[in-house]
Amino acid sequence: MKKYIAATAVALALAVGVGVYLGSGNTAAPASTFVLLDGTQKTTADLKGKVTLVNFWATSCVTCVGEMPKVIATYDKYKSKGYDTLAVAMSYDPPSYVVNFAETRKLPFKVAIDNTGSVAQAWGDVKLTPTTYLVNKRGEIVKRYVGEPDFAELHKLIEKLLAEA
Repeated sequence: MKKYIAATAVALALAVGVGVYLGSGNTAAPASTFVLLDGTQKTTADLKGKVTLVNFWATSCVTCVGEMPKVIATYDKYKSKGYDTLAVAMSYDPPSYVVNFAETRKLPFKVAIDNTGSVAQAWGDVKLTPTTYLVNKRGEIVKRYVGEPDFAELHKLIEKLLAEA
C-alpha cells in the first residue's frame, strides 16, 4: 500500500511538473490589424523581429497621459537596438483628440485607433487603461501591465529580450 501511495505521489508530482513546464510558455500575440493615424495598417505579424511595447491608452486617462513621457523616453532609449512601440487608442477616444495628442506631444512611434474595439477585445478584452503588453521578437507576449509599469523593471526586461537571438 505504501509503495502504491508513493508511486501515485511521484506520478502526480511528475504530471504537475510537466503541466507547469508546458503551461509556462509565452502566448502568441493575438492576430490583429492596427489602423494607424496616417491610414496605413500594421498587423501583429509586423511586430516579429523586434521587441515591441503595445500600449492601450486614452487621452482621457490621467495615468496614460502621465506615463507617456516615460513611454517616449523608453522608445528613444531602445529604438536603435530593435525596439518599437505601438500606442493603441481605445475605441471611445475621439479620433480628433488622439490626432491632436499625438501631434502636440510629438509622439515618435506609431499610433493606432481601435475604432471598433476589436483590437482591445482580441488582446484580452482590454477595458482598463493603460494596459501595456511587451512582445518579444518571436511575436509572443512576455509581460502584461495594467496601470503604469515599473519602468526600471521594464527596461531590464527590454534589455534581456533585446539580447536574445
